[in-house]
Amino acid sequence: MIEPVQLPSPWRDARLTVVVPTYNEAGNLPALVERLLALPLPGLRILVADDNSPDGTGEVADKLAIEHPDRIEVVHRAGKEGLGRAYVDGIGRALDGGAEYVAQMDADLSHPPEALPGMLGALLSTQAGVVIGSRYVPGGELDENWPLYRRALSGWANLYVHTLLRVRIRDLTAGFKIWRADALRDIGLDRVQSNGYSFQVEMHYLATKLGHTILEVPIRFEERRDGESKMTTATKIESALMPFRLRNKHRNITR
Repeated sequence: MIEPVQLPSPWRDARLTVVVPTYNEAGNLPALVERLLALPLPGLRILVADDNSPDGTGEVADKLAIEHPDRIEVVHRAGKEGLGRAYVDGIGRALDGGAEYVAQMDADLSHPPEALPGMLGALLSTQAGVVIGSRYVPGGELDENWPLYRRALSGWANLYVHTLLRVRIRDLTAGFKIWRADALRDIGLDRVQSNGYSFQVEMHYLATKLGHTILEVPIRFEERRDGESKMTTATKIESALMPFRLRNKHRNITR
């Protein structure tokens, strides 16, 4: 586990909301929350967007919110509508709540929370609109236990999207990042159509088309600790078709 960067004041006090979509993550969420709240970021808040998880993740989140009422908010959604819809809902609520910066991360502990202070520092010290925790820039790593087929799928997906959309990002499917609030407002969540994992690609594509600087910093991506991957056949099909839709839908996008 890496040691989090100690940011100077007032950077450490920035109003950062971490949006965590959940579906059947009861075994992982408490550990993630503990690590997030231990970071040297007193302005950090957590917003859990739960899609009515049958394993009781929503109830676990509620208990954590009772223990930390000023730092955790829980959004209970009606059902499983896809990662993209959960993020649009959670990010919108974070912006409405006054967040200056919004982070996205998975609940399965594959993204190292301890990297967040360094990512925030990179955002604040540059003109970037978003900083991505990247697996595929120099210094980035994949857990040795990550299955070979997942490695192949991730590598192929990035090559496929690069070829179609010509976006200069090495980890186009990355789900760990920090956004400036004004960049998110400029993109406009109402423009986002993706339901599944292609949400990540669509957000990167929109940010690029609108001229926002995207910075990638290396992270170590871990295999999930508990539970199962939510990648379904329907999600894979949506992800395969989305680049064509994005190219047509957002071809002439302007501010």
